[in-house]
Amino acid sequence: MDHLDQLESLGVHILREAYANFKNMGMLWSIGKDSTVLLWLARKAFYGHVPFPLVHIDTGYKIPEMIQYRDRLSLEWGLNMIFGRNDDVLASKQTYPDGNVDRLKCCSLLKTKALKNTLSGKWPRYYLNHETKKYDLYNNTEPFTGVIVGVRADEEGTRSKERYFSPRDRENLWDLGDQPPEFWNQYKTDFPPGTHLRIHPLLDWTELNIWEYIQRENIPTVSLYYNQGDGKRYRSLGCYPCTSSIDSEARNVEEIIEELKSGKLKNIAERSGRAQDKDDGGGLETLRKDGYM
Repeated sequence: MDHLDQLESLGVHILREAYANFKNMGMLWSIGKDSTVLLWLARKAFYGHVPFPLVHIDTGYKIPEMIQYRDRLSLEWGLNMIFGRNDDVLASKQTYPDGNVDRLKCCSLLKTKALKNTLSGKWPRYYLNHETKKYDLYNNTEPFTGVIVGVRADEEGTRSKERYFSPRDRENLWDLGDQPPEFWNQYKTDFPPGTHLRIHPLLDWTELNIWEYIQRENIPTVSLYYNQGDGKRYRSLGCYPCTSSIDSEARNVEEIIEELKSGKLKNIAERSGRAQDKDDGGGLETLRKDGYM
């Protein structure tokens, strides 16, 4: 068993533990490489079927290709796809691209607040109708008691403080000092009523592991990750007003792996192109304590 087999085995185990112990689970799908690997693992864990809804928070500013990819894969794989959105803020133009709030406030409104209210069922949810291939208003407003997330500890500082089973309070607020110990593959799955769970099957994966696994499994990914001939590619995907590309000649998965192994990017943070990180003191601690993904 090689290192990818070990990571896959642990990820599948965590997914099955989550499904066995918690009701009303969802899986966050940001459409990026990590959460798509997570989705692939879920299909493996449950023999081609994903037994919980996929939840996407649509900020209204995602790169169009990301949304096209989301819907194409959802239809192809028969996924129960749901999205939530902060329609009021978008309608009133209280966003960073409209020049009315700063980046952190915009993230808080379009991502964190939208996520909280989508998970709680307080705001409208929209589901992909596989017959019409369009989104309809979802009648199910039952709260999600927990969500499975493609967080990796090496991606950004605050994420290294997570656990595989990480509790939040009723408002999705995260207390970094109140995390359960996890030793010898023993995980706490018994939490008080009202606890909201974030579950992180990819916690020990690295950026290189992700791309190696994508190559091995031939997982479809958004082409934004690859140089299309202009010497640029995205290393991390987000909203287009706040996400920039990097200089890179990597045109495919194999070349990205070679680039990572070469050390060319070793002193450049993976999320260096995400402007909100810089505005949050170089990380995401403020946003993530409040419930950011």
